[in-house]
Amino acid sequence: MKRIILVLLTTLLLSPVSLAQRRTRSTSTTPKPSAAETQRVAQVRTAGATRVAEQIKLLSKFIYFFGGVISSIAAVDEAVRRNEASPELAQQNQQAKTRVKGNIIGFREALDKLEIDFRATPELQPYYIKLAGVASGAATAEQQAGNNQFDAAGRSLLGVVNRLTDVLLVMR
Repeated sequence: MKRIILVLLTTLLLSPVSLAQRRTRSTSTTPKPSAAETQRVAQVRTAGATRVAEQIKLLSKFIYFFGGVISSIAAVDEAVRRNEASPELAQQNQQAKTRVKGNIIGFREALDKLEIDFRATPELQPYYIKLAGVASGAATAEQQAGNNQFDAAGRSLLGVVNRLTDVLLVMR
């Protein structure tokens, strides 16, 4: 009996079999995006950046002309207040104010659409955080222009251009 126990113990000690449980390790590999997917994301990002750049160009051009227009509007308003302006000139001034207000409304609508598109496009969502609020800046300019505060409206539009430029910098 002692011999049997001794043989069993020796066999167990010399046996290469381990009685402990073994755990198989699996490496979790995240699938890497394919080249086509990477290219598509880059194209969407480039298209978004192009739209932001286009808004910057349009707003900059508008602000450039806006400065001269508001100078003329202010001069005519002063002449109207002193009863030195003809009714035709006063009417042209009102038409100029209406056109300026309409242009600002157009910019606000375009910026609203841009914000919506960035929020709805998964590839552009990381940039939406910086873009959010540009439409409200244009809405502020719209409200200021509606109150005949054209200088303040121009400053608000400059703020919008600055925010758009920040978005473009992040997207590069």
